[in-house]
Amino acid sequence: MKKVILIFLIFIINIFSTFAQKTNIKKLYLQLHDSSLNYEALYQAIKVKQIISPPNDSIIVIVDFTKPSSEKRFFIINIKTPKILKKTYVAHGKGSGENYVKRFSNTPHTGASSPGFYLTMNTYIGKHGYSLKLKGLEKGINDNAMKRAIVIHQAWYVSEDFIKKYGRLGRSQGCFALQEGEAKEIIDLIKNGTLLYAYTTDENYVKNSPLLKQINQK
Repeated sequence: MKKVILIFLIFIINIFSTFAQKTNIKKLYLQLHDSSLNYEALYQAIKVKQIISPPNDSIIVIVDFTKPSSEKRFFIINIKTPKILKKTYVAHGKGSGENYVKRFSNTPHTGASSPGFYLTMNTYIGKHGYSLKLKGLEKGINDNAMKRAIVIHQAWYVSEDFIKKYGRLGRSQGCFALQEGEAKEIIDLIKNGTLLYAYTTDENYVKNSPLLKQINQK
């Protein structure tokens, strides 16, 4: 009987703990004062950050792939302040669609974006100039990021002028391409151990994401 009571008490404690966490994240979200930031994306990113404990524990990057490339969908959030440090444009891969992301891939040479959670790594100078390496954290989802050279870099086709002319941004080979003139500032802000979440409601990703499964079990 004592064992049953103990299990019941643990169950109740877990319910209240989960409720408290959700309340705290909702409060943080409201303090950011930006309804264009998807609450569910922020909630999932914070929960995963608690699991993996990235070196840079103050900042989270959310790339909202439910939005078109013609909208600002790259968010840098200081969750300790809390404050949105940057909101800007970001391109997706040619293999994923035109203005909207319609397809994802973890396979080399597809030119598609990969969803899910990444960790920012070191910087380097490449064919697109100052760039930032990414490590995909989800097996079968984005763990080929380094093999595919999926990075953050600047690109001439990411600009408001391009959007005005074509109705969308240009597209990368699967990289997270940013505007020239602001890429270096962003890279220096998030390099070396920041969690980046390429958010999507894609059914295949939601069903198979190892990290989403972990936070849904808690």
